[in-house]
Amino acid sequence: MPQSNKSVSGGGAPSQLAVPEQGEPPPPDMRPAAGEEGVDPEERGDLEIIKSPSDPKKYRYIELSNGLRALLISDLSGTDPTEQGGAGEVEGEEGEEEGGSCEGSEQEEEEEEEEEDRDSDELGKEKATKKKSSEKQAAAALCISVGSFSDPDDLPGLAHFLEHMVFMGSEKYPAENDFDAFLKKHGGSDNASTDCERTIFQFDVQRKYFRDALDRWAQFFICPLMIEDAVDREVEAVDSEYQLARPSDSHRKEMLFGSLAKPGHPMGKFCWGNAQTLKHEPREKQINTYERLRGFWRRYYSAHYMTLAVQSRESLETLEEWVREIFIKIPNNGEPRPDFSHLQEPFDTPAFHKLYRVVPVRKVHALTISWAVPPQGKHYRVKPLHYISWLIGHEGPGSILSLLRKKCWALALFGGNSETGFDQNSTYSIFSVSITLTDQGYQNFYQVVHLVFQYLKMLQTQGPQQRIYEEIQQIEDNEFRYLEQTDPIEFVENICENMQLFPNQDFLTGDRLMFHYDPEVIQAALSLLTPLRANLLVLSPENEGRCPLRERWFGTSYSCEDIPEEWEQRWKADLDLNPDLHLPAENRFIATDFSLKTSDFPDTEFPVRILNLDQGALWYKKDNKFKIPKGYIRFHLISPIIQESPENLVLFDLFINILAHNLAEPAYEADVAQLEYKLMAGEHGLMIRLKGFNHKLPLLLKLIVDQLADFSTEPSVFYMFSEQLKKTYFNILIKHDRLGR
Repeated sequence: MPQSNKSVSGGGAPSQLAVPEQGEPPPPDMRPAAGEEGVDPEERGDLEIIKSPSDPKKYRYIELSNGLRALLISDLSGTDPTEQGGAGEVEGEEGEEEGGSCEGSEQEEEEEEEEEDRDSDELGKEKATKKKSSEKQAAAALCISVGSFSDPDDLPGLAHFLEHMVFMGSEKYPAENDFDAFLKKHGGSDNASTDCERTIFQFDVQRKYFRDALDRWAQFFICPLMIEDAVDREVEAVDSEYQLARPSDSHRKEMLFGSLAKPGHPMGKFCWGNAQTLKHEPREKQINTYERLRGFWRRYYSAHYMTLAVQSRESLETLEEWVREIFIKIPNNGEPRPDFSHLQEPFDTPAFHKLYRVVPVRKVHALTISWAVPPQGKHYRVKPLHYISWLIGHEGPGSILSLLRKKCWALALFGGNSETGFDQNSTYSIFSVSITLTDQGYQNFYQVVHLVFQYLKMLQTQGPQQRIYEEIQQIEDNEFRYLEQTDPIEFVENICENMQLFPNQDFLTGDRLMFHYDPEVIQAALSLLTPLRANLLVLSPENEGRCPLRERWFGTSYSCEDIPEEWEQRWKADLDLNPDLHLPAENRFIATDFSLKTSDFPDTEFPVRILNLDQGALWYKKDNKFKIPKGYIRFHLISPIIQESPENLVLFDLFINILAHNLAEPAYEADVAQLEYKLMAGEHGLMIRLKGFNHKLPLLLKLIVDQLADFSTEPSVFYMFSEQLKKTYFNILIKHDRLGR
């Protein structure tokens, strides 16, 4: 989809908020932030909106008379989030270690090599993206409940095209791309994305220019020029995005998957748009794209479809004054919102429950098992798919990935729902298990599928487990209570979409917390994940020459086959439980002690060397600013032999891959308990980063040191990663922009 890579829970129809099911308890009581008592009533935030106790921001929800709904966010802390945590990173800076499994989109697989490549750029230049000013940017984001599902059948990509065209000047500020020029001049940035049922615009800028930027930006929705002369130029920009997306295996899979939907369902639409659909074909059919574009704007860019989030270091009163003055001018056409919730079961077709072989762009073997289930937005307080994803994506003893690794059949596994509009909307939710296979795993992919089905059968037989649900609940509650501040532009982007999905009190929590254990809801979701409802897709370069079919828009070569009768019969019968697959044990890494460590060490601006030996040096900085119970540890283990030859460099890469593999199972529970670690190949040695709650961080450190001290590997594992590293190097070489660095 032409959208940002973000993960937001929900899935309720855009025409209505997700409503908690009756009988559920209210969300947990979160105390107000320190210092909020005694605040002027005019500046007190909405107490109805549940926020983290560590969140210093104040919030106010308002509705304008034109129907636009807005959340005002006053952040008087004024500190750049990249400074948080003393020696710590911005939240989310450290990614998953190689070869891991997690819940989310398999698109992360495709980005893995890019992340590794970025890691080398990070070394020696921490905070490369940190803004020059230490003051936070002001930011705003607006979500409209319309997306590519509303594209007319004869103009595919029109919603995405409109998202581009509103940037091209307005009646009040007629210069083309005036807003982008204003932001560039004042240290800002902007972006926009079109999803299935929503379109989001966001920007940030230096605080003193925020009022002027809001006024310019609001003109997109008040009176955009969208002059006819700009149509052809902007069609080319849309076409360029499409051409850049074509080599992406994840986008190609999405388009192929969408083509399996019932005829007439909007999932089958070409959401990107290109020169063919927006220029050449309309001319042949005598369709006036410009007039249709203006009509689409009038019909769908209506104030009562919009949710707005603004954040700045201003008072709530000032922000409310600005928002009411500027955004009240957005017209309300009074038309009912787009609603596709009646189009259920789009994949109840003969094209589903097949085996699709696909030729990928990258050298990779990958298996995706997918189920289409009813939309899950109304269950956001239980989050049944999240619970199932947690178990499917587990990689501790007894998990799917643990067993596959022992057989040298898999490198990584992603289980669950990416929660983008493609995977979750008002007509369905997709639940997928995506596995990066080894060469041997590809040769045995039906056996891999069988193991996944056996694990699901075990979950269905044992039923939901309150202990496991409460562990997940505790981990996510810990994270929320000590929530690190994110970049304002990312924060408002997330919140404006949450406002389309959740009631007011859950704007900040609806996509984060698991509120209520309901075994019946979880069991109902589990019961849908059966072998006979699953669709199989296998990517491999070895499919070349056996895929006669071509997907229309991205040109993906694929074949469609019936699942062999032998396997169908095995799956129709009562599946035997596999004794090697079982539920995870209690997680010993979950923090329960959040007391702050006392230290007589003096406050310093920079880390101070406190130990200097022949073997190395130790540096320390006390956090006396943010006072959160977290530690940040970094090691640089230097070796002069790494750079002695190309062979040594490759062996070093292999060593880090195998070390990550060895750590994956024993350290997985630490990872899910917010104890993060990352292994990186530095120019002169191994870089190890750790961060997380103080209470259990020493356990993780000891585990990593033990694995380093007792490092060993099997020949089969060495061979597996040797072959995988060849593919990784190849995938780097086919990307010219990275090769030329």
